[in-house]
Amino acid sequence: MVTYLVQVATGGQIGSASSDVISIALVGLNGESPKQLLGDTFPAGSVQQYDINTPADLGQILFVRLYKEMGVPKDNPWKCKYVNVTSPSGESTRFPCYMWLSGLMTMEVQEGKGIILTNDVNPLIVQQRKIELDRNREIYRWKVYADGAPYCIDASDAKELPPDARFSFQKYASFSFTLAATGLEIQLKGFATCPDPWTDLNDINKVFLYKKTHNSVLVSQMWKEDTFFGYEFLNGVNPVLIRKCIKIPGNFPVDQEMVAAILGTSTDLNKELENGNLYLADYSILEGVPANTINGQQQYLAAPLCLLWKNPQDQLLPMAIQLGQTPGPNNPIFLSSDPEWDWTLAKIWVRNSDLQVHEIGPHLLRTHLLAEVFNIATARQLPMGHPLYKLIVPHLRYTLEINVLARIQLIGPGGLFDEAFVTGNGGVPVLLKKAMDELTYTCLCLPDDIKERGMESIPNYYYREDGMKVWLAVERLVSGIVNYYYKDDDMVSKDPELQAWVEEIFTKGFLGRTSTGVPSSLGTRTELIKYLTMVIFTCSGQHAAVNSGQFDFFSWLPNGPSSMRKPPPPVKGAATYQTLLDALPEVNTTTNAMAVEWLLSHEPEDKRPLGNFQNERFTEETPQAIIKEFQESLEGISKQIQERNSTIQGLTYLYLDPKNIESSVSI
Repeated sequence: MVTYLVQVATGGQIGSASSDVISIALVGLNGESPKQLLGDTFPAGSVQQYDINTPADLGQILFVRLYKEMGVPKDNPWKCKYVNVTSPSGESTRFPCYMWLSGLMTMEVQEGKGIILTNDVNPLIVQQRKIELDRNREIYRWKVYADGAPYCIDASDAKELPPDARFSFQKYASFSFTLAATGLEIQLKGFATCPDPWTDLNDINKVFLYKKTHNSVLVSQMWKEDTFFGYEFLNGVNPVLIRKCIKIPGNFPVDQEMVAAILGTSTDLNKELENGNLYLADYSILEGVPANTINGQQQYLAAPLCLLWKNPQDQLLPMAIQLGQTPGPNNPIFLSSDPEWDWTLAKIWVRNSDLQVHEIGPHLLRTHLLAEVFNIATARQLPMGHPLYKLIVPHLRYTLEINVLARIQLIGPGGLFDEAFVTGNGGVPVLLKKAMDELTYTCLCLPDDIKERGMESIPNYYYREDGMKVWLAVERLVSGIVNYYYKDDDMVSKDPELQAWVEEIFTKGFLGRTSTGVPSSLGTRTELIKYLTMVIFTCSGQHAAVNSGQFDFFSWLPNGPSSMRKPPPPVKGAATYQTLLDALPEVNTTTNAMAVEWLLSHEPEDKRPLGNFQNERFTEETPQAIIKEFQESLEGISKQIQERNSTIQGLTYLYLDPKNIESSVSI
């Protein structure tokens, strides 16, 4: 008899333990061991040791087969962390798992060495991977979410998700507590059931007396300042809409006479246009989006245009705002030189429009829904033994459950969007389809997006500065992994699992639209590196940029009203402070929106910031060294950002500090 020493590690989180019967078999080049009982006691965090006896040497162990019996009287799922096998010669092999086994099932786990099927791969491995993917395709099924939108997971409730897609106990408890506590606070204060309008903006501070941040307090103090209004286009939660203006749009007839008082005598509109100092925010995507009815009252939505100027002091200032796309006598151009409340109300309308576009386009579509597509396609097309699975999977953690919850509680029928947002009750799918029509590969790749919008050189654009540092760090990580496993371009083009993954993302995520510029196949290592960098950055850095600051910027109602109760003003000179109060949402609408923003801006417990590869799926020295270099690079970036922020008085840009970037879309 030949004896193998086997160590079986159980996950350490709450609920990982199991009292169900687990057995194992070792599959090697020279055969497989008989199925051997391991037992029925697997405490959380334990590493248990067993002797596995076989009639003969099995040769190199290719994979281990785990068997789980159905628990009686109820099933007890088991979280297997890894299996370690030591051969009679003393050679040790790690089989990383980090998966749940539930019900009556068998799972085969390949050794930790990343394998691509373009190599000379043992037929047993090929068969094992086919079995794994066939099983996953039964579990992870596609479903149409909305007309013209990316496909989603076929689950109408989080309980229908596979165990590996569910929140941990710690995360679920933290998320549920925050949701319940926030709702209870506004209920007890009577805000959640008060349909009255605000009579004094200062009363908004009473909603959350203790839920404040450094930036949220500053926003409530600075919201009327033009310098702050311009700052938000660069460093707020929607820093991807503004673009350089190379020509004044024909439907936005701003002329020199209008802005002469703003520009001063040393320059004029044409000079500033030629010098590249004018920028445009265009919300034409909102045209035709139906507006909600809240508290029995019709709400209103505008599709404004906003012209901004970078002045000699490098401040970005709004100069002109038109609240509709068609110029005319009932659609005046508001100017920063207009009376205070005219100009303030015009800016509030822009902030309302920006919030709607941000939530459905850059936030929902370009991070949440695409991350869900990456998640499902990865489960269906990349087996655990594929090196790209090992690279990508940390960036897919908890995305499916948070998206299912969002479709139920946030943007679904009767959800918080219906209660508090102008795009609720029918507007979301319309706006989502429009955002999908504008989606391109360029806008998902940060360097290309910055260049396409002409935003390469505008100063104090911290989203660009910090984002590019993170993008390049991710790119170096990806490049190291890709070049280690793919020795040439031919290996990329001939990797059937990779090509199936990319094609499924193109078909289900981008609906097969070649107009997006998104590739449906990859032929070179350079193309693969860019694509993987886009995937990882979308799920981590980009989501942090458009999500984490929501409470900071939107909790002060006038800076991000979720809806508007009056139509855009058709004339100038009529606005007053009372006009503003009459247009803003009522108390209950405001507090419901604030509760959403607090919840979404605070990552629940069980966090894993970017660079945390806690689950050690790579077992080879070179990939491990590449990951360590990535982690050190992120530490350096974090230090640079913190040093810069320490010199800034006022608002600080925190959202792309790697310490604040969650690895995945999980809130």
